[in-house]
Amino acid sequence: MHILYLTDVYFPRINGVSTSIQTFRESLQALGHRVTLICPDYGTPPKHPDDPDVVRIAARRVINDPEDRFLRWSALQAWAAKQDPAQFDLLHAETPFVAHYFAARIARRWNKPLIESYHTFFEEYLHHYVPLAPAALTRLLARHFSRSQGRAVDALIVPSSAMQQRLRTYGIDTPLHVLPTGLPPAAFVQSDGASFRKAYNIPAEQPVLLHVGRVAHEKNIAFLLEALALVKAKHPEILLLITGEGPAEASLRHQAQQLGLTAHVRFIGYLDRQHELPACYAAADLFVFASKTETQGLVLLEAMAQGTAVVALAEMGTQDLLCEGHGAYIAPDELSGFAARIDQALSDPQQRAEIAARGRPHALQWSDQALAEKLVAIYQAQ
Repeated sequence: MHILYLTDVYFPRINGVSTSIQTFRESLQALGHRVTLICPDYGTPPKHPDDPDVVRIAARRVINDPEDRFLRWSALQAWAAKQDPAQFDLLHAETPFVAHYFAARIARRWNKPLIESYHTFFEEYLHHYVPLAPAALTRLLARHFSRSQGRAVDALIVPSSAMQQRLRTYGIDTPLHVLPTGLPPAAFVQSDGASFRKAYNIPAEQPVLLHVGRVAHEKNIAFLLEALALVKAKHPEILLLITGEGPAEASLRHQAQQLGLTAHVRFIGYLDRQHELPACYAAADLFVFASKTETQGLVLLEAMAQGTAVVALAEMGTQDLLCEGHGAYIAPDELSGFAARIDQALSDPQQRAEIAARGRPHALQWSDQALAEKLVAIYQAQ
């Protein structure tokens, strides 16, 4: 098959959507399929050169969000005018912005099936970015938005059963397929955590917590800082590493200062996914995660694959991934309870090692090749 992917987000912009696109694209290619990817030109060359089937399209900046881009409609039209529709079997939109609307238009024009991946839980996401609007209104708008877009495609890919159930409550009757993003074999190759600690001047014996993800309000990192303040009472040398960048960084730095955690929180920005990030996972004693809006939570599996146990809330998409004792300590959505689970893990290294060891085979259930084969079956059914 020859599949056309369209997205407003891709590398060098680092997030779960970019990772999902790359993982599925490489897995589909390994199965003998061709995937042409339409994605934004960010104005700077990517760290790793694109292959010939990656088409960079002119894009405009997003107001109040310097990291992101929207594809330019005129540039998309110019590209499409040069294409022979017969070469493509199917279109797959990965973002609900310009990519969605353009994909819907040319799918109709070319008489091709259109699949869309639902990566973002807008109902719990939108109010963080429209703070003056009542939460009830933003939820209503998010549901209407999702319902309208869902009805414009032939099938929706959702990364978790919780997301599938939620979209059904919106009144979406489009076929919904649960298909999370898988992990490539490289994710399970043990990285050198000791070298990472040395490079970042972290003593080998210092207890380290880690959060990986966009530094955004919906990730609930503020909750982690409050829990860290409680954990520090019993573990005075504790350090929380926060990787990534995003709009919440300034407020989180201020919060850490207010809580007396400046020496216990380190923002280290984006890390190279091939080498630095796996080593960062391996360097941590625990991965901590409190997001309530994840449609999957791939970072949890990445941590488990590196042999690092996680303490996390089982909310939305993470419910499908987390199994108590198999790489994870499932924590309550309450500060003292969350902090208690971190303390439990740090205070019993043997138990933590046993739980972490069971996490690696648990994460293996999310093999990229197995999930890509399921995606091909969905394509072929259209």
